[in-house]
Amino acid sequence: MSYNFREIEAKWQRYWAEKSTFKAIDGSEKEKYYVLDMFPYPSGAGLHVGHPLGYIASDIYARYKRHKGFNVLHPMGYDSFGLPAEQYAIQTGQHPSVTTETNIARYREQLDKLGFSFDWNREVRTSDPKYYKWTQWIFIQLFNSWYDKSKDKAEEIEQLIEIFKKEGNVNIKAACDEDTPVFTAAEWNKLNEKKQEELLLKYRLTYLADTVVNWCPALGTVLANDEIVNGVSERGGHPVVRKKMTQWSMRITAYAQRLIDDLQKVDWPQSLKDAQANWIGRSVGASVTFNTMPSVDNQSSYPIEVFTTRPDTIFGVSFMTLAPEHELVSKITTQEQKEEVESYVQITSKRSERDRLADVKSITGAFTGAYAEHPFTGESIPIWIGDYVLAGYGTGAVMSVPAGDQRDYDFAKHFNIPVPNIFEGIDISEEAFANKELTVITNSGFLNGLDFKEATKKVISELEKIGSGQGKVNYRLRDAVFSRQRYWGEPFPVYYVDGIPKMISEENLPLTLPEVEKYLPTDTGEPPLGNASVWSWDIKQCKVVDNNLIDNKTVFPLELNTMPGWAGSSQYFNRYMDPENNKEIFSQEAINYWQQVNLYIGGVEHATGHLLYSRFWQKFMFDKGLVPYEEYARKLINQGMILGTSAFVYREEGTNKLISKGLINGLKVTPLHADVSLVSSSDELDIAAFQKWRPEFKDAEFVLENGKYIVGREVEKMSKSKYNVVNPDEICEEFGADALRMYEMFLGPLEQAKPWNTAGISGVYAFLKKLWRLYHSGSEGSFHVSEELPAKEALKTLHKTIKKVEEDIEQFSFNTSVATFMICVNELSAQKCSNKSILEPLAILVSPYAPHIAEELWEKLGHKESISTEPFPKFEADYLIENSKEYPISFNGKMRFTIELPLDMGKEEIESAVLAHEKTKAQLQGRTPKKVIVVPGKIVNIVG
Repeated sequence: MSYNFREIEAKWQRYWAEKSTFKAIDGSEKEKYYVLDMFPYPSGAGLHVGHPLGYIASDIYARYKRHKGFNVLHPMGYDSFGLPAEQYAIQTGQHPSVTTETNIARYREQLDKLGFSFDWNREVRTSDPKYYKWTQWIFIQLFNSWYDKSKDKAEEIEQLIEIFKKEGNVNIKAACDEDTPVFTAAEWNKLNEKKQEELLLKYRLTYLADTVVNWCPALGTVLANDEIVNGVSERGGHPVVRKKMTQWSMRITAYAQRLIDDLQKVDWPQSLKDAQANWIGRSVGASVTFNTMPSVDNQSSYPIEVFTTRPDTIFGVSFMTLAPEHELVSKITTQEQKEEVESYVQITSKRSERDRLADVKSITGAFTGAYAEHPFTGESIPIWIGDYVLAGYGTGAVMSVPAGDQRDYDFAKHFNIPVPNIFEGIDISEEAFANKELTVITNSGFLNGLDFKEATKKVISELEKIGSGQGKVNYRLRDAVFSRQRYWGEPFPVYYVDGIPKMISEENLPLTLPEVEKYLPTDTGEPPLGNASVWSWDIKQCKVVDNNLIDNKTVFPLELNTMPGWAGSSQYFNRYMDPENNKEIFSQEAINYWQQVNLYIGGVEHATGHLLYSRFWQKFMFDKGLVPYEEYARKLINQGMILGTSAFVYREEGTNKLISKGLINGLKVTPLHADVSLVSSSDELDIAAFQKWRPEFKDAEFVLENGKYIVGREVEKMSKSKYNVVNPDEICEEFGADALRMYEMFLGPLEQAKPWNTAGISGVYAFLKKLWRLYHSGSEGSFHVSEELPAKEALKTLHKTIKKVEEDIEQFSFNTSVATFMICVNELSAQKCSNKSILEPLAILVSPYAPHIAEELWEKLGHKESISTEPFPKFEADYLIENSKEYPISFNGKMRFTIELPLDMGKEEIESAVLAHEKTKAQLQGRTPKKVIVVPGKIVNIVG
C-alpha cells in the first residue's frame, strides 16, 4: 500500500471535525495550557506559505502539550473589521459583510487543509455583533472610569464625582488633561450638568478631545502611524496630511509606567520589550514655562510649557521652537510673518510624524515674529516653528540650546540665529557634568561649581520658587486616538445630548451597524455612517430610529465614527475563554480556570500596536477585578518571516527589449518582477504566458541565451505585490499538508527569516514516504509490525530520538526535531526494525509535526481512538548507556574483523574470548600467536 497522502489527510480532517477532537473542556481536572496565535485579517488573497509558519509552530506545541496530559485551549478566529473590506465595498458596491464572509470561508478552508488542532467551537469574529457587544461594553467601562494616581489604578467615575462634590479637585492626584482647571467643591456644585460633563471628560479613560491626526482624504479616514509608509497610506499609497479633529481617545498614558515596569513580569523577546519601552519613552526632567512677550500685533501674553531633560542648560537657551501644529502658532504669529508661517504649516501637514522623526538631515522652519521671556534673565527669546518638533511629544514646544543639542545647533546655524558662547569650549554632556565641575554657566554664577545632578536640582528648585516650572516625569507615549472615519468597524455606543456624549445602557447592547448606500464620507465630510438614514437613539424606546425623529428631547444623534481595528483585538484572548456567554464578557469560572495565555505566537510588527494596546486593556480590566492577571500572555514568541524568491526580467533602458540575465553584460536595464508561477525550476521564463499576463510586452523583443529566457532571482519579502507568493493549496495538493508543515519547520529556527524554496520540500516528502515504508513490507507494501522484542540498537535509536525531540519542542527548536526524525527513520530502516514497541511510540513522536500520517499509522496499529491525547513516550536513559564495545581485531597491525564484547571484561577475559572466536582460528590456521596485545575498551592486536 503506497503513501496516499490525499486520502489520508482528507480522512483525518473529517474525523477531527466530526469528533471535535480538539475541543477544550472548561474546568477539566487536567492542568490547563493556553496556546494562542495572533488571529488573521481574512483578505481576499487567502494564505500564502509564509502565513502558516507561526500557526504550525503553535500547533506542534499544542499537540505536544496534549500528549503531555494537559487540557489545551488552542482557539482561532478572525480580525474581521477593517479598511480593506471597506475599500473593496467602495469599489464594487458589495457590502463588506459579504466579502468578509467569503474571505473567512476561504481562510477556513485553507487552515483546515493544514491540519491544525484548533478548537473551532470557540471561533470569534470581531465583526460579529455577538462579539463586538463586549468591545462596546469595555468602551463604556473605560468611559465610566478615571485613573487614581495615588492608588495607581482605575476607579469608578461616580467616586470622582462624589469627591468633587465634597472637596473639588484640589487634593486629587489623577491622570487628566494638562489644561484641567483647579476648582473647589463650591465651584463644582455651581456648574450646570453640561459644564460638569465637560470637566469629567478631562478625567475619563476614554474621552473626546481635539487631536492632531493623520488624515487621508482619499480613504476618508484617520490612519494610525503604523498604517503610513513613506508619507502615504499603506493601503493604496494615498497622501496623508496632519489635521486637527475632534476624536475619541484612550488615556493609555495613565498606564505608561505600569506598561514599562510590568515588562519584567513576562517572558517576551528582549528586543520587543525594548521596542515597547522606547515607544513609551520615559524621561525625567522639568516642566518649564516661558511667557510670550506682548507685540505690536498681539498684546496678550501666553504661557508656553516645555519639557526638558536638561533643565541645567536653561541659561543656554537662545530660541524656542514650536511644532507647526502647536495651538499657539496662530495666536502669536505677527502679521508680518503670517504668510510665511501659514505656508510652512501647510507644507508640514503633508508629512507624517514618522517621516519627520526619521529625517534628521533636512532643516526647515519659520520665524513667528514673536518672542518669549526667559524665566530667570528676562531676556527676549525668538520663537520659531520647525517640523523636527512634534505636537504629540512632550508639550509640542522645546527650549532650544544650540550648545547642547545637535538639531538645535544645526537649526540655529541654518537660520543665522545668534548662539550664546557661555558654553564655548565646554563639554556639557550629562557624562561630563557628572564627572567634573562647570566653569562658567551664567553671569549670576549661581550654578558655578555644581555637578550635573546638583545643577539640575537647583534649577528645578529655583523654577518652583518663581512659579515657572517643576520637576516632572514625561513619556513619549501619547493617548491613543480611537476614532476612525470608516463604516466597517465597531459602532460607538454613544449618542449626543447638546454635544455631550452619553452611553447607551449595557442591556441595550450591541448597537449594530446600520445599512448605508455609500461607504464613502458624506458630501459634507461626515464619516460614512452619516449616510445612514436610520441612525438616531430614542431614549424612551431604547432603540435606533429614523433621523427625521431627532428632537433633542427624547431622540438624539448617534456617534458617526467607528472604532479602530485594534479595538476588537485588545480582548479577544479573554473572550476565547467563554465565547458563547451572552450575559457577561466571560464568567469568573472560565477566567479563573484559563487565567492567561501560556504561549502566544505572532509577528514582531505588532510590538507597538496590538501588543501595547492589548496590555493596556488587560491592565484596565485587572483594575476592575475582571481578570486575575495584569499581563495576559506569559510567554511570547515572534516567528520570523518566510521570504519569497522573486523572479525578474530585465528591460533595456530606452527600448522594448527584455534581456536574458546572462546577456546583460553591463547594459543599462530595469529589473521588473515576473510572476514566479511563470518560471520553471531551472529559471526559464514561459514567454508566451508572460506576454499573456503582461500584454504591454506582447510585441517586446526577448533576447535569449541558448534559446531560453533566463530570469534573475532575488530573495525578498513574500508578497502579492512582488508576484513571489506560493499558494499552500498547491503545495498540499502535490506533497501534502504534513510535508508542508515539516518543511516550514525544517527551514530554520522559528524566530529567524528564511527563504522559501519549493524544490526543497521534496526531501521532506521523501522522508514521509520512508516513514510510511517502515510500517509496511513486501512488494504490495502491506502493513506489518512485529510483536517481537526489539533489538537494543532499535531501543537506543528510539530513546535518543525521544530525548532530542522533547528537548527541541520545549526549546521551540522545531527545525532540529525534523532532522532528528530523519536520522531516526534512516537508522530504523537500516536495522530493518518492524517492532511494534518501537514504531508505536515513534508515531506519537511524529504526531505533532505530521498529524495526518501519524493518525493513519496509529489506526493501523490497532487503536480505535485518536493519537492526539496518547501519552508522550517516556525517555529511558538506560537504553543509551553503552555496556558493550565493538573491538577491532587486528593481526600484525591489520584490522580483519570486529567482535562485540562486554565493557566490564578484563584483559585476560578479552584475550580468551578473541582467541576462541571462529574468525580468529581461521586467521591463525593452527598457529600459536607470539603475543596478544589488549587495550580494554579500545583494540586487540594479535602478533603472529
